[in-house]
Formats: sequence, structure tokens, C-alpha cells
Amino acid sequence: MNHTYDTEDLIAALATPWGKSALAVIRTSGRDSIDKIAGIFRGRKKLTELPGYSLAYGTLADGDSPVDEVMLAVYRSPKSYTGEDMVEIFCHGSLPGIKSILELLHKCGFRDAQPGEFTLRSFLNGKVDLTRAEAVQEIVSAGSRQSQSLALSRLSGSVSRQIDAAKQMLADVLAAVEIQLDYAEDEADPDAHVDMDKLDQTLDILKKLSATYHVGKLYKEGIRVALAGKTNAGKSALFNMFLKEERSIVSDCRGTTRDYIESSVDIGGIPAVLIDTAGLRVSDDPVETEGIRRSQNIIENSDIVLYLVDSQSGLSDEDRHFLEKYPDSIPLWNKIDMGASAAPAGFISVSAVTGAGFDELQAAIVGKAAGGHSFEAGEAVIDSQRQKELIDRAADAVGKVIMAVAQNVPLDVVAVDLEDGMNALGELTGEVTSADILENMFSHFCVGK
Repeated sequence: MNHTYDTEDLIAALATPWGKSALAVIRTSGRDSIDKIAGIFRGRKKLTELPGYSLAYGTLADGDSPVDEVMLAVYRSPKSYTGEDMVEIFCHGSLPGIKSILELLHKCGFRDAQPGEFTLRSFLNGKVDLTRAEAVQEIVSAGSRQSQSLALSRLSGSVSRQIDAAKQMLADVLAAVEIQLDYAEDEADPDAHVDMDKLDQTLDILKKLSATYHVGKLYKEGIRVALAGKTNAGKSALFNMFLKEERSIVSDCRGTTRDYIESSVDIGGIPAVLIDTAGLRVSDDPVETEGIRRSQNIIENSDIVLYLVDSQSGLSDEDRHFLEKYPDSIPLWNKIDMGASAAPAGFISVSAVTGAGFDELQAAIVGKAAGGHSFEAGEAVIDSQRQKELIDRAADAVGKVIMAVAQNVPLDVVAVDLEDGMNALGELTGEVTSADILENMFSHFCVGK
């Protein structure tokens, strides 16, 4: 691996964001981290004598010069996040103070931790497997409560348990096959067989896990939702309702939105970028015309389009033409608070003023985004392309074994496919991996994680 990930080094990093705050947390880890920090700590308790999971109050000092009053949390190997001795420093959140503490730690022999290095050490020391390690960063970067909940489920081992169950059954089948291969042909057990039930169960687990990728990716990466419609259809008012703030200008004047406005929102637990586009019409204004051109481009590249029709004006030929061109749009019959006629078939009746129909609209967005896929609370859900590819590779290998056994293919050929399936699952959890893969994965983590 890269020399900056040398696991023999003492490492330190700010685990909270750089900026002015009441408190900040600096993490340290390494074999001699407790002893090193004990040398710069002035308090009633001796740091070197404290058991794990202990707190100590005192001052960090550079010789006779105090640097900051701190609380220290002591963790002893192997019962720590990294599996090594660790000290977490809770200090005041001033930038000059934080920099002074980090400089003091550098003097003591600590170097700056690289992105993801604490979690990398946790993996290398057997505290987490790769699926749980990936979940750590997913929790940090979660864009909604639901995506955070799914990542937390993976961190708690929901995916690992499924993979371990599949791996154990595959290992049992492979062991039985290898035992039969070890016997000479005339010594082979005539009643020996390959456990097809275990193979079927393994394949079922892997296929179900693979099928969750669509939902996992959806809640991890989110969607782009465009609000489209003619001028004065109520797009800006609906945009503000999603945001729960007056972000977009709402006016009876046509062409108020001359360019698009976007913002991040949570729609039914799905992280979304919501885009309020310029009203669609023919205009002589070159600025508005450019805004309409950009809006068309956004509509073309959005995952979901909400097309608003002003129920007071009714359905026009332009509206029908748009819905024919974009049949996957969700059509909305807006302004029903003003006393609207019945909505055309397929439309959702809404009011961007009163909120009527808003719950139905959110459910429609979630349903279309999920494409019919769903999950239950606590269910193992994957969201990593790496995980899906390895699960599919393992499933393909198991499928080949099932077919080979049905066709009475020699067991030595069957064993090769079984080993390929085992290797894929091993790569998934990190039992089989390479330095390059680890570096690439952990380099995308936050510093301090």
C-alpha cells in the first residue's frame, strides 16, 4: 500500500469540521498513542494508568506553556474503533487552538491521518469487514434519514450476516466435493452427492441481495426532479412547498422564473435535487428564451418530471403535446384550492397553497423512482456497485454449479466454480483483496474517519 498508510505510524486528525465551534474532537491512534499524549497532558489522573473507556480532564501543554483545557477519552487495544490504543481529544473549537494542538501532536511523533485511515486500521485489525467499512462513509454522507438508516443497518451487519450465511453453505458444499475428489475412483462413496438444497438457498440469498441494489442506489445517490409546465402553472409555489421556505419568487406575472433554481430536498426519504424551471412558452425576451432552453435540457436529463397544469385554465394543446412527448412524467392538476373541475384521468390533484394532494404526490414520486422495488425496515440492502458485481459473480458461479450437477459434469469442474463463488464472497467482505482496492476505497472517506 501507499507509504502514507503505514500502519506503524502514530496518526492524528480533526474528526469534526474545520470551523469555529463550541467543541472540537481530535482523534489519535497508534501503538504508543496513550504514552505519547501522557507526556503532554497535565491532570490529576495519569493517562498511562487509566483503563479503556475512561475520561480525564486536564491541560495539554507544550513544555511549561498551556495549549488548551481538554477532556481526553482513552481507549485501549483491542477494544477501540481501530483496534489500537486510541485517545480522543475534546477541546475548544477555535481554529488557532485546534492548529496548536495538532502542531503539538506533530512534535510528539504523530502524523496527519489520511482519508479513511482510522476505518482502514479498523478493517485491517479485524474490527469490521469491508461491507461495514463502506457503511461508515455512507452514514457520514447520507442525504436523508432513510439513507442514513439503511447505512446504519449495513454497519450493524445486516449485509454481512447474509453474506456469511451464503459463504458458510457454499463452504460446506465445497468441502464435501473436495473430500470426494480426494478418494480414488474405486474408493468413492457411491451415495455421495452435492447438497442441492444448500446451493438453492445460497443462490436465493444472493439473488435477493442483488435485487436490493436498485433501492440502495436510489437512497444513496438520490434523484433529480424537475418541475415543468407553462408559465403561471404554479411551479414556483410547489417548489417552495417542498422546501418549506419562500425560495422561489411567486407572482401572477408570467415569465417570473427566467432561469432554473435548484435545491436539495428529502422526498419520502429519498435525497432529491428539486429544480424549478422556467415556464414553457414562446417568448421574444432573449433572456427568458435562454432560460426556457436550459429548462428543456434539465427536463431531458431529470429522473422524474412533475408537469403542472393550471386547473383554472384547463388542459391545452401545449400540455397534451408535452405529456405525449414525455409519457413518464407525473401530471399534476394544480390550484384546486381555487375551485377546480375534476382532474383528467391520470392526473394528481394538488394545491401548492394548501398542501392538498401533497402526500399522494410524494408517494407517486417514490413509487416511480423505486420502480416497484421495496424493502422492509432492517432488511439487508446494498448500494455499492462493487458489492453488486461481486454478489452477481458469486450467484453466477453457484448457478453454473447447479447446472453442472444436473448435467453430471465431473466434480473437479464443479469445484472450480464453487471456488470462484467463494472467492467473490471473500472479496466482498475483504478476506480476499488487494492493496490497490483498499487504497481506492478508503481514499474517498473523510479525514478523521
